[in-house]
Amino acid sequence: MAIDTALRSSTGGTLVAGTSTPARLAPARSLDVVDLDKDAAGTAVAAPAPLRSNGSAAAIGSALQNSVARAQQAVDYLEQVAGQLENLKGEISARLSGAGNGQRSQQRSVQRQQLDGAVRQLTNTLAARKSSAGGGVDANLNFDGQPAQQRFRIRGLDIDTLQQNAPQTVAFSVGGIGGPQLAVTIGTDQSSEETARAIDRAIAPLGVRAGLSNGGLVFSTPETNWPAVRDSIAVSGRGRVATEEIAPSLAPQQWTIGSNSSTNGGNAGNADALRQSLREVVQALERVRRSQDAASSALSAASSQVVTATTPPPEVDLAADDFASAAANTNYDSLLALSSALVGVSRERVLALLGLR
Repeated sequence: MAIDTALRSSTGGTLVAGTSTPARLAPARSLDVVDLDKDAAGTAVAAPAPLRSNGSAAAIGSALQNSVARAQQAVDYLEQVAGQLENLKGEISARLSGAGNGQRSQQRSVQRQQLDGAVRQLTNTLAARKSSAGGGVDANLNFDGQPAQQRFRIRGLDIDTLQQNAPQTVAFSVGGIGGPQLAVTIGTDQSSEETARAIDRAIAPLGVRAGLSNGGLVFSTPETNWPAVRDSIAVSGRGRVATEEIAPSLAPQQWTIGSNSSTNGGNAGNADALRQSLREVVQALERVRRSQDAASSALSAASSQVVTATTPPPEVDLAADDFASAAANTNYDSLLALSSALVGVSRERVLALLGLR
């Protein structure tokens, strides 16, 4: 194994920074140069220069804005999902009730079409989650105030294999040759939980976390980092490894309960599929309700910070002068800066902000 012998330690789970580059780590792009938030922005037009601002005040304002925006978008998105889940719950319940009451063929056809429409609408909404939910709602519709995480597994890397080959030192890298490498020593006397915690401590600086789920080793990283991690994560002795996304628990696109199911509404298999889908909808609704409460609490907390936060009067005057100066000019740069700053600022948002004073 092409790992510096200094990586080894007699203490199980010891985190050590690698001092040499494993020969088998495949080259890949570096994580720290990936900025997925700019993917959709394009590069044809340079971003307008921001108005002047004090550094500390700008940092506080940016943090509050991010918190408020993430929570507000999560609230709006989860409200939309909750409504569609309630609608789908009603359609499935009606379909089950109709199948048991021996409805006529025409009635069953209408119900199938309505059910198809509800499933299609929910599928489209879930598919738009990353762009619509503000980056705080994960694939399972959970919200905890932090950036949404992508959960995944590394093919062939599991707790049993690691423990069978112990003692051993395993190094992880994101970015291939030249990227940061961090190593962990797996001891022979470690439990599964201790092994998972040791790996978690080792790879945390890479923006990746590890833990146990149903006895298996599961990794996670912010969704914005996922493309970089997926394409460049490497393990000593294996080079770049294959990753597998953990599918969300709610997958309506895989259901066969509408027109794609049996045309005989009373057959047992179709009824079983409907009941299973109904259980999934109810469970998803429970998660969404909890997430709605969490997002509402986060929004209230952020709003309270906005109320208590104060901007020094000189900075207020400076910002007002800058805005007035920019508004007085009719050149392209000034108009671009103003239009960029005012995108998405509706009358309701202005009134809401004024109401906080």
